[in-house]
Amino acid sequence: MIISTKGRYALRVMIDLVQNQSDGYLPLKEIAARQEISEKYLESILKVLVQNHLLTGLRGKGGGYRLTRLPSEYTVGDILRLTEDTLAPVACLEPCAPLCPRSSYCPTLPMWKELDQMINRFFDGITIADLAEQNQEIHWPAILFRDKNQRQS
Repeated sequence: MIISTKGRYALRVMIDLVQNQSDGYLPLKEIAARQEISEKYLESILKVLVQNHLLTGLRGKGGGYRLTRLPSEYTVGDILRLTEDTLAPVACLEPCAPLCPRSSYCPTLPMWKELDQMINRFFDGITIADLAEQNQEIHWPAILFRDKNQRQS
């Protein structure tokens, strides 16, 4: 799994909105300048975020973008699932993937399923508020650091 520039930039934009938004809307031009992202590319990312109700946009003078919820209510997982085709580590675990004919006896499927769950728990355990707080130590989900001998049944 490789996170695309679209996913990485979407996270940067969301953090930028948290760090720079007061009560008003932030203009696309200002966000693009701060994040060093072309306005055209940024517009395509913001469109996805607005269509999925993570942001609201306002055209015209005083317009721009702002969050629709509190920063603590957005997870990294929410954003990446919108901007990436998939977070699944293998094709057979992608959403709407056809049932693999080998799934009933595939010796690696349990491992891939566990990795998929770990990826989702990890990204769902981090909020935009966590990332926006400067100089903050993020407490990564403990699931990533458990010893292989401590597996749950």
